Amino acid sequence: MPYKRISIDEAKVLIESGSVTIADVRAADAYSAGCIENAVHIHQETLEEFVASTAKDAPLILYCYHGNSSQSAADYFSEQGFEDVYSVDGGYEAWRQKY
Repeated sequence: MPYKRISIDEAKVLIESGSVTIADVRAADAYSAGCIENAVHIHQETLEEFVASTAKDAPLILYCYHGNSSQSAADYFSEQGFEDVYSVDGGYEAWRQKY
């Protein structure tokens, strides 16, 4: 598997360790209603720019609503040359409930 599935706790540890990119792949209204701090919202219109302008050697943490869509996204970003890609199991819902 080109990407790793991680728990919200593992994601929190990675985020706190420093230089990571956090990406939210949910709908715009969901992102506006709440997101993980410092997360970048990625959608069809910003996808190419994100791939072109984001460091491929920094860890990339992806999350969605419950951890399903972010797996497809993680697969895609791995194919685009990102070296260290993570999909958060449980997604934002699990994160919001705990943190």
